[in-house]
Amino acid sequence: MNNGKTVAMRASDGSIINMEIYDTLPSTVQLARDYAKRGYPDRYVVFAEKCLKPSQSHNEGEYESGVYMSLILRPSLFPSQAALLGALSATALAEALTEHTTKSIGLGWVSDVYCNGYKIGDTLIEGMLDNFASYEYIIITFRARLDAKNFPPRLTDMIRKVFESENTSVNMIVARNVLSKFFKLYPQMKTSSRFMELYSKRFILRGKNAKFISENGKKRCKILGIDQHSGALIIELKRGEVKHVNSPKSVSLPKRVYLSKS
Repeated sequence: MNNGKTVAMRASDGSIINMEIYDTLPSTVQLARDYAKRGYPDRYVVFAEKCLKPSQSHNEGEYESGVYMSLILRPSLFPSQAALLGALSATALAEALTEHTTKSIGLGWVSDVYCNGYKIGDTLIEGMLDNFASYEYIIITFRARLDAKNFPPRLTDMIRKVFESENTSVNMIVARNVLSKFFKLYPQMKTSSRFMELYSKRFILRGKNAKFISENGKKRCKILGIDQHSGALIIELKRGEVKHVNSPKSVSLPKRVYLSKS
């Protein structure tokens, strides 16, 4: 692992974010988790331009290029208040990526991000509770593959790369944009209405077929939408039975989403 370089940036809400930058890491979340346990401050970010593909080992895995970063938060939130953090972070990632491609960026559930119908990334949430049942820390990990076909460098990005510094890559420019979008939405955590509207507009699984998983096996179902208050997936089984699904383990979703032509 190469040594990281730490730079500071100002978030959209005026606060300072410290970003530790690497060319390559097996996983940003492993390092961020260690930092969080050691007391690193709120809004500390571990970023890498290349990370292992999900579910691959360090010794044999293949690395891919894109935006891979883990953000440490130390919020004054209870678990019930953080329930929609996955939707908020995925919305921020999608909103940022839209500015760097001409392809359609959509959202799945809970936090899958699609480009032109194919999953290219997601966000992951993990946290540690203290003795008072509030969060000691939360780590949000953003992951998105950036290939030249879907994300060709924009002229404005290339100009910024030249004038900001020789160490500023296009991937890092996109990552900064993701953080800017996130901290613009983050103050809405306790109201949720604004970012859930954005989430719902980008939701591309509505009307698609899936499988509901229960103790009795798998049943085919149709996806109706998202509950904007709880973030639950709303599905319809045979005979019109409607269910609100809260656990991703309870439903098998399509990996390829065929987009309707409009």
